[in-house]
Amino acid sequence: MTDGCGRTIRYLRLSVTDLCNYRCRYCMPEAGVEKRPHRDILSVEECVEIGRAAVRCGVKKIRLTGGEPLVRRGILDICRGLSAIDGLDELCLTTNGSLLPALAAPLRDAGVTRLNVSLDTLRPERFARITRVGSLSDVLAGLDAAERAGFSHLKCNVVLIGGFNDDEIEPLVGLTKDRPWEVRFIELMPMGQCANWDRERFLPAEEVLRRVPALRPCDPSGTAARYRVPGWAGTVGLIEPLSHRFCDRCDRIRVTADGRLKPCLHSAEELPLRGLHGAELEDAIRRGAARKPERHHLTDGGSETARDMNEIGG
Repeated sequence: MTDGCGRTIRYLRLSVTDLCNYRCRYCMPEAGVEKRPHRDILSVEECVEIGRAAVRCGVKKIRLTGGEPLVRRGILDICRGLSAIDGLDELCLTTNGSLLPALAAPLRDAGVTRLNVSLDTLRPERFARITRVGSLSDVLAGLDAAERAGFSHLKCNVVLIGGFNDDEIEPLVGLTKDRPWEVRFIELMPMGQCANWDRERFLPAEEVLRRVPALRPCDPSGTAARYRVPGWAGTVGLIEPLSHRFCDRCDRIRVTADGRLKPCLHSAEELPLRGLHGAELEDAIRRGAARKPERHHLTDGGSETARDMNEIGG
């Protein structure tokens, strides 16, 4: 499956809920979001059907997102259904980690092959402030549980925020010294809840290289430029939607929890998939991929989507 720019689309990010047990300041309103009726959200069967159709169209990797996917009722059933699809190489999941102590092993048994865990700070008081309701100890316990369950090459996602966690770059990179993890620094994007934040909050990810000059380039991974400190077990990824557009190699499409295909995170365009089946569903997925824009316009007009990140799937 190719888009209108000739890029091969292999990656589907499938949101299974817009709800979350945290209220991260850059992602969600303080009061959270209104819970929708179950009928407005993709069912377990619809999630699996869309995944199966996407694989028939050429998708090789599916990542489950939210909101927080682990608050979704039936998440293990979704994972089992997707992991059983012939032709799917990877089933991944992005989580805030707080529910992993109970769910890491069941997720592994259900066929999840890789986890990304959000970890914006290593300081408990800062963690409580950015998440509004979260506990750092829960996430650290979740990371331990994930390793015990067999998720050894974990990825930790750090949203880089000037004046908040930029003084923790060195200790966050330090997590890779003895662990085969990848710590990924993601540039804060001016959209949704943080669209009007002060400009000093938006740091280029290259600040990581300035703070840790020992980092050396290694093989890239998807949209991340990767580095490592020689002799250390893990790697550091830089995801730079603002300072270095990676749109020319983007191979992903997204489906929201209410069943709409977004060709690009920042595009206003959405194509409804609910109610479609078989060849009709495959045709809609291909049409959506074909309409993927050449690039986003974050730095010359801003994000065009009207949704918050939790509504799209981070």
